[in-house]
Amino acid sequence: MTDTITAPEARGTVERTQAPPRRPRRRIQWSAIGFVSPAIITVAVLLYAPFLWTGYLAFTEFDGFGDPEWAGLSNFGAMFADPGLLNSLLNTLYWVVGTLLIPVGLGLLIAVLTFGLRGSFWYRLPFLIPYAISGVAVGVIWNFILQTGGALDEVLALFGLMDPPRWLLDAPLNTVVMIGAAAWQGVGVNALLFTIGLQSIPREPLEAARVDGAAGWTMFRTMTWPMLRPITTVVIGLSIVGSLKTFDIIYAMTKGGPGRSSETLALTMYKETFNNADYGLGAAIALFLTVVTVAASVLYLRRQLHEAKAM
Repeated sequence: MTDTITAPEARGTVERTQAPPRRPRRRIQWSAIGFVSPAIITVAVLLYAPFLWTGYLAFTEFDGFGDPEWAGLSNFGAMFADPGLLNSLLNTLYWVVGTLLIPVGLGLLIAVLTFGLRGSFWYRLPFLIPYAISGVAVGVIWNFILQTGGALDEVLALFGLMDPPRWLLDAPLNTVVMIGAAAWQGVGVNALLFTIGLQSIPREPLEAARVDGAAGWTMFRTMTWPMLRPITTVVIGLSIVGSLKTFDIIYAMTKGGPGRSSETLALTMYKETFNNADYGLGAAIALFLTVVTVAASVLYLRRQLHEAKAM
């Protein structure tokens, strides 16, 4: 005898088959946490903990001995009352502008002029070699060249110039020549980054522009430069951050002198902390420099993202 399925049973069967599957419970993957935890702990110990400690010291009086004593905002008041801070801010601004104009501008020029040439790598190699040298070594090399009676003065004397400028003694000339030394080190990597950006540009729009008669400066201004926006954002962002915290080249060449004429915020922070043993004031300058760096980076990136959305 054949069994038959009644209508209610059939509906129940359909409902059971169409019921949504249950979501599997999320299980904690302890193995993944085990792999990630060393990196998290390293970043926390080497980055976040020192930053929090520095932020605390900025509101204390501390000379490196004993316990820090709470001082409120007195360190920030002393920082802004220091006449040398304005000079450090001005020199830091010089570094930001100079770094954007010289190494970024020259890097873009080298990348554009050598792109597509046969053996272009060998044209860019001489500019890349200084990037492998440390900042301190760059400072020592250029200090040998630019010091009074140094290599450059000797060369100028051969051409009859017996009273050359005092390259590292007169402000703001000393800041300008140190920016040139930093550009000698950084122009090559900027050229390399811009070359990567040029290689990522699709060929079809450029070919279409050539068919329409675009060439030379018109081609670069209307086609190439807008397509380089993503890599340009990266290069300029890195340059801004790097120029705001420049320390090694300045310390190796002038130590911020003569006097405080070539100091930047980073060097002022170092001197107050380690030379004057005023850890509270040094931490306040460090915190101020961090805020300036983050604010400049965020404002620049937000502007770039806004312009990219508007296009």
